Amino acid sequence: MDTTKTADPTAPEAETAEPEATEAQADLKDAPAAQSTEAAEAPGADLTDEDLEDELHDELDENEKKPEGVGAAASAVVAAGLGLVALSGSWVSRVIAERQTLVGQIESVNAATTEAKIEALYGDAWHMTALVNGVLSTLALLLAVFVLARPAFGTPGRTLPTWVRAVSWAAVALGALGVLLFGLMYFDILAPLPKAA
Repeated sequence: MDTTKTADPTAPEAETAEPEATEAQADLKDAPAAQSTEAAEAPGADLTDEDLEDELHDELDENEKKPEGVGAAASAVVAAGLGLVALSGSWVSRVIAERQTLVGQIESVNAATTEAKIEALYGDAWHMTALVNGVLSTLALLLAVFVLARPAFGTPGRTLPTWVRAVSWAAVALGALGVLLFGLMYFDILAPLPKAA
């Protein structure tokens, strides 16, 4: 007597097992086809290694040819710094003023009038301070104007970044203020020398 049992073909477990097996086989058959279509749709799939290298070199060349505007940015910062230093007083102007004061002390020995002594001791030193700071302000103004005007003579359509333009306009304002202020001081209009009694 045979004691092994065969599965009943009408049992629900046997019915669900067969569709699962056929679905798995269908998925395996569709997988290579899906991979081949994805590979075909991928950009640059048909390019050789030489073509990819050529594209990479072209992109690098384009990036190198694009002007970064580093020079304009640095010039704008330098112009603003010069304008600020000129208005606050530079070390160079102080040293030249002290030297002129020493020269004035030597010359004041031979001065005949009190006004000549004041001019020799103080006036010349103040004028030299105004002159040096006025030159620094003029340099700041010219450099800032050059930065702002440079795109007009360069590549068409090229504009400076907003912050570079803002710093350049600030440098123009500082330079113009310094030129005006130190010009008036140099010609004794803003702060004339005191007169002796």
